[in-house]
Amino acid sequence: MAKRTTEEVRVVVSPYRICPLGAHIDHQGGAVSAMTINKGVVLAFVPSGNLEMVLRSAQFGGEVKFRVDESHHPKKAAKANESINSIGSTKLEEECCWGRYAKGAVYALNSKGNVLSQGIIGLISGSSGLDSSGLSSSAAVGVAYLLALENANNISVSPTENIEYDRLIENEYLGLNNGILDQSAILLSRQGCLTFMDCKTKEYKLINLKENDIDGVQKSYKILLACSGLKHALTSGVGYNRRVAECQEAARILLDAAGKHEVEAVLSNVEREVYEAHKDKLEPLLARRAEHYFSENMRVRKGIEAWASGRMDDFGKLITASGRSSIQNYECGCKPLIDLYEVLLRAPGVYGARFSGAGFRGCCIALVNADLASEAASFVKREYNKLQPELVSKIDQEAAVLICESADGARVIAAP
Repeated sequence: MAKRTTEEVRVVVSPYRICPLGAHIDHQGGAVSAMTINKGVVLAFVPSGNLEMVLRSAQFGGEVKFRVDESHHPKKAAKANESINSIGSTKLEEECCWGRYAKGAVYALNSKGNVLSQGIIGLISGSSGLDSSGLSSSAAVGVAYLLALENANNISVSPTENIEYDRLIENEYLGLNNGILDQSAILLSRQGCLTFMDCKTKEYKLINLKENDIDGVQKSYKILLACSGLKHALTSGVGYNRRVAECQEAARILLDAAGKHEVEAVLSNVEREVYEAHKDKLEPLLARRAEHYFSENMRVRKGIEAWASGRMDDFGKLITASGRSSIQNYECGCKPLIDLYEVLLRAPGVYGARFSGAGFRGCCIALVNADLASEAASFVKREYNKLQPELVSKIDQEAAVLICESADGARVIAAP
């Protein structure tokens, strides 16, 4: 293969996202909020000039090779076609499983009728030392491959189309029953803004933070990422998908009680009045799931108003309430994550905190007064170590608690 010059290299930046409000309701068509941060995935690539994909990772070993004109089977079809895979070796496939997102991107683009005339030669890397669990790193990777393949093949795709393409990667190819919050945040967000999205209508808007609060005193903020040391692959467990099914079951009961038997069983199709009138028909577990949905949806609406008015204290209280409902009503999290959440709430200058992502692994986030961010980070490191010393010993201490800022969404930042 001919050598390439540095001038030929193109770079995709695909940031991680946080979700201050809107936890666990995107898959039910609820309202969500998000922003992207200045940490994420970088994919450096050149068009391959032929149908081959050749990929390496800065974090994982092995090299992934396959052709963009080959059939790539979704996870649900994988068992029936176990002997068929794009590199001809089940063992090698397991060793290079990180390449499934690239294969998923090819699957998504091909399934929507796009013609890929060439692949890419690329090196992908996540933010150094950071455990990205709970920051939608999987969606960031999927989006990075989509943008690179589209750029290499001169395919013009809107952000909303790419949201759908990445949903195909996650839902169809990988078999994860999540909603569209992650992809939407990564593709639509802009620095300094809060991204609001109605996951039922797909309508979204970017909301600027008012510079001054009601007293005329500027409330600048930073974002704290605090790693718990817990690691768990979302697609390998049943906790996430089971809760999605529980929300759907609650919706079905409520809709049937209202005589709406033909309406799709998602909670966004249940009017608040119907929920209040018939929630006594739900068994306790399903009642908790529904209560989380309706209370979280309301917190998002109130949070948008608080953000737009510059009321950071109020916005932070809603984030904390979201975290509490995730624990009590959605029943995610475990002792280490809950310990970390509680430590963040005690840290100086913190407006509010909650789990990041699904809440079964990874990290917690907090919004903190910018002037107290360093002091808060030191506090969290010290106090969490007292509670979970074994987990802390496994964390890269340089990345145990990071001070971050909001950033622009995914984009190609270098191209000929």
